[in-house]
Amino acid sequence: MSKILPVIEKIPAEELAIRHTRCRELLDRFMPDVSGMLVFSRIQLYHLTGTLANGVFWLPKEGTPVLMARHGVERCRLESSIKEIHAFRSFSDIEQILSGVGSPLLPAEAADIGVDFSGVTWQVGDLLRKKLPHISFIPCDKILTAGRAVKTEWELKKLRLAGARHHKAVYHDLPKRLHIGMTEREIAHVSWEIFFAKGHCGMLRMNTFGEDVFLGHIAAGESGNYPSHFNGPLGLIGEHPATPFMGYAGKVWRNNSPLAVDIGFALEGYHTDKTQVYWAGAKKNVPDVVRNAHEICIEIQNTIAEELRPGSIPSELYQKSLKMAERAGFEDGFMALGANKVKFLGHGIGLGVDEHPVIAKSFDEPLEKGNVIALEPKIGIPGIGMVGVENTFEVTDGASVCLTGDAYDMICIE
Repeated sequence: MSKILPVIEKIPAEELAIRHTRCRELLDRFMPDVSGMLVFSRIQLYHLTGTLANGVFWLPKEGTPVLMARHGVERCRLESSIKEIHAFRSFSDIEQILSGVGSPLLPAEAADIGVDFSGVTWQVGDLLRKKLPHISFIPCDKILTAGRAVKTEWELKKLRLAGARHHKAVYHDLPKRLHIGMTEREIAHVSWEIFFAKGHCGMLRMNTFGEDVFLGHIAAGESGNYPSHFNGPLGLIGEHPATPFMGYAGKVWRNNSPLAVDIGFALEGYHTDKTQVYWAGAKKNVPDVVRNAHEICIEIQNTIAEELRPGSIPSELYQKSLKMAERAGFEDGFMALGANKVKFLGHGIGLGVDEHPVIAKSFDEPLEKGNVIALEPKIGIPGIGMVGVENTFEVTDGASVCLTGDAYDMICIE
């Protein structure tokens, strides 16, 4: 008798069918001439199959979905509810496999196949065209991005739990372990201990090609304004030029300065984002400019969160946030100083930290129920550092719901 292997979790076939149906509806809307999609990105593969497969997934507009794995086909069959799972060695095998299960790659009436171009390198793309020269491949990244932007109830349950643990970690537990005089690196390590104890999986994922993130950003004092490669408002020195993440062992959190902890929480693959700011010293010693800047960030967050409703236009919400910051006199430092300034207020989040929709200029598609968005209004203050907030919100039929707690004040550590 063969050994029965354990399976930690198996996404139900009914749940995968909901995701497939949404993608097919989007294909009908935006790409009516394609016969289906070949999906390569590992995160997209997990979203559509329930396993982090090393291979390619075929989602036809009509007919049977098929997962083809280069390696680990046994694991795919254990973890995935997809019925048709096959091993393959070469892209030239794909057509034969699909025809054999009655789900042809290129039906007679179709000429194009969608491919997630962001999920393959130029080298792999050229190889795909070489092996299947009679097929025209066109990008379907918009379909997959839009498909993941609306979370199912199954996904939302994970995100709600992640958010609750996230808030507990940085608002209740971390302050008990902080003290003035700690280095950024020490703070990062303490944060890791707390996060791991609450089920953090130890890995954050980005969708943007070539973008990495590890734990998040720990920035004490002026580190918050340090030049940054990362497309986010909070600057940091980081561990080393080769790994500019977490916190610098040589930077000490001094008295009467802010500490910004911008760490993502990942639970069973799903992320929430939150920034908590702490002050080294008594509340009465917080300078007016720091207090006012933090308070306007909370006001911007709460105002925009109230308008995160189905039908709201992200670009309009972004413009509203800019006007609020300008009226408060913080236009220059809003969303970072100088070249660190970013041109967005918030971003979708889920299996990746950087998802759609984005609260930014030119994002004009209306919000939908089930969108999950991290709003992160922050203000850089010259000579002091960065203050502000970030929290993750679920778009519902009414006002949005904050998944990462309901307390946003700066926490003073004496």
